[in-house]
Amino acid sequence: MPDTIAATQRARVRVPLRFHDGYSVDAELVTFHGLADGQEHVAVVLGDPAPGTAPLVRLHSECLTGDVFGSARCDCGPQLREAVERIADRGGVLLYLRQEGRGIGLYNKLDAYALQDQGLDTYEANAALGLPEDDRDYTAAAQMLRALGVTGLDLLSNNPDKAEQLRSLGIDVQNRVPTGVFTTPHNVRYLRAKVLQTQHTLPLGDLTGLGVG
Repeated sequence: MPDTIAATQRARVRVPLRFHDGYSVDAELVTFHGLADGQEHVAVVLGDPAPGTAPLVRLHSECLTGDVFGSARCDCGPQLREAVERIADRGGVLLYLRQEGRGIGLYNKLDAYALQDQGLDTYEANAALGLPEDDRDYTAAAQMLRALGVTGLDLLSNNPDKAEQLRSLGIDVQNRVPTGVFTTPHNVRYLRAKVLQTQHTLPLGDLTGLGVG
């Protein structure tokens, strides 16, 4: 396990969450001192796990276009909405990580969108811009979990890299729990690329028949 300086909790504040479909839940938002990448990541603590049950945790990378504006080019907004309810029901934590565009930033992500409109997939577009396919590092996520006292968990994710990185950082990922499949005519190629290029656990059979956007 890498020798990483421990992060500490900075502040905790209760925030009532309200979603566009009427779902609501009270959460506790936690900020931190000492995160390795210096970013302002936030933990959203939801519910209480039953005794002897591992908390359900999601590492959710910030997506302005999907989370805020409801873009149909990705599945980020629906995944965020689903994760909050599932974690609140079970008890656990959503880590909202400032990793726009798989770590390349908002402007670069939008540049990659323009290349995708010319026929490249999401990973080819990053490469054409001279950028990594996925530039995310989850060291800060592991620090946040430890600061919250979470060292064993079930991970709500379709992405095997998230589980592998957390395990390499000393977090006991007991199970990886898949999210739902949120397809639109505009994100099918994006989702298929995630399955084929980075082995996301999405059923390819559910990613056909909607057209290409």
